[in-house]
Amino acid sequence: MKTHPFGQTGANVSVIGQGTWYLDHGDRKRAIAALQRGLDLGMTHVDTAEMYGDAELVIADAIASRRDEVFLVSKVLPSNASRRGTITACERSLKRLKTDRLDCYLLHWRGSYPLEDTVAAFEELVKSGKIKSWGVSNFDADDLDEILDVAGEGRIACNQVLYHLKERAIEHAVIPWCERHGVAVVAYSPFGHDDFPASSSKGGAVLARIAETRRATPRQVALSFLTRATTVFVIPKASSAEHAGENAAAGDLVLTKDEIAALDAAFPRGPKPRSLPML
Repeated sequence: MKTHPFGQTGANVSVIGQGTWYLDHGDRKRAIAALQRGLDLGMTHVDTAEMYGDAELVIADAIASRRDEVFLVSKVLPSNASRRGTITACERSLKRLKTDRLDCYLLHWRGSYPLEDTVAAFEELVKSGKIKSWGVSNFDADDLDEILDVAGEGRIACNQVLYHLKERAIEHAVIPWCERHGVAVVAYSPFGHDDFPASSSKGGAVLARIAETRRATPRQVALSFLTRATTVFVIPKASSAEHAGENAAAGDLVLTKDEIAALDAAFPRGPKPRSLPML
C-alpha cells in the first residue's frame, strides 16, 4: 500500500483508507472483518465521527489489539464545537473508541461557534496528548483562509471533502489551496453516494475499458484517478472483507497520462460552483 506524508504532521498515511459512515447499519461481525482485512492490507487510515452513530464502537472492537497500526481520525459536530464542548466531545469519542489518543481530530463542518474557540480546544487537546493533530472537513477555500488566519501555517493537517468522478469541484480552488499550504486532502464518498458510474453510461464505458486493460475493477481505477496527486487520500467504506480487498488493491494501481486524460475528458470537472458541495 502506498503511503504519503499527511500534511505537515510528520506521519506517512495509506493513500487508500477506510471510511465508516453507515458502518453500524449492517452486520457487526461483517463490518469488523472488513476493517480488519483492510488493516491487513495496509489501509491503516481509519476515519469516523461522533455523528456516525455506533461506528466508533465497531471500530473499537476491530482495532482492539492493533491500535498502534492505525492512523485514527474522528470528528466533532459543529453543534459541539465550542472550546469546552470540543474537548468533551473528543473525550467521549476516545472512550467509545477505547483509546487514549486520536491521530487527527476534525471539525466536521463550519457551525456557529467562532473558529478561534474550536482551534483553541484543538491545541489544548494536542498539548494534553489526546490528539496528535487536527484538521477540518467541508471547508471551501475562503473558510480555509479564515482558519489559517486563526491557527497559522503548519497547524491544519487536512481538509476532508466530497470528491468523486462526478463531483470534482474541489479541483478548482480547494486542492490548489491545500497544496500551497501543505494540507492533506481527504476524499470522502469517493464512489459517489449510491451514484457510481454505470458501465452503460459514456463515462462508465471509459472507466470499464481502462479497468479491463489494466486487469482491475472500475472502482479501483476510480480510486487511482482520485489519488493521482500526492496530496489526496481517499476513505472508501467497505461492507465486506472482499470489498476491502478490492479497495486496497487500488493502492498499487498507477494510471498512465493517457488513461488520466481519458478519464478527465469522460468526467469533466465542470465550472466552479458558488458553494462547496457536501453530503
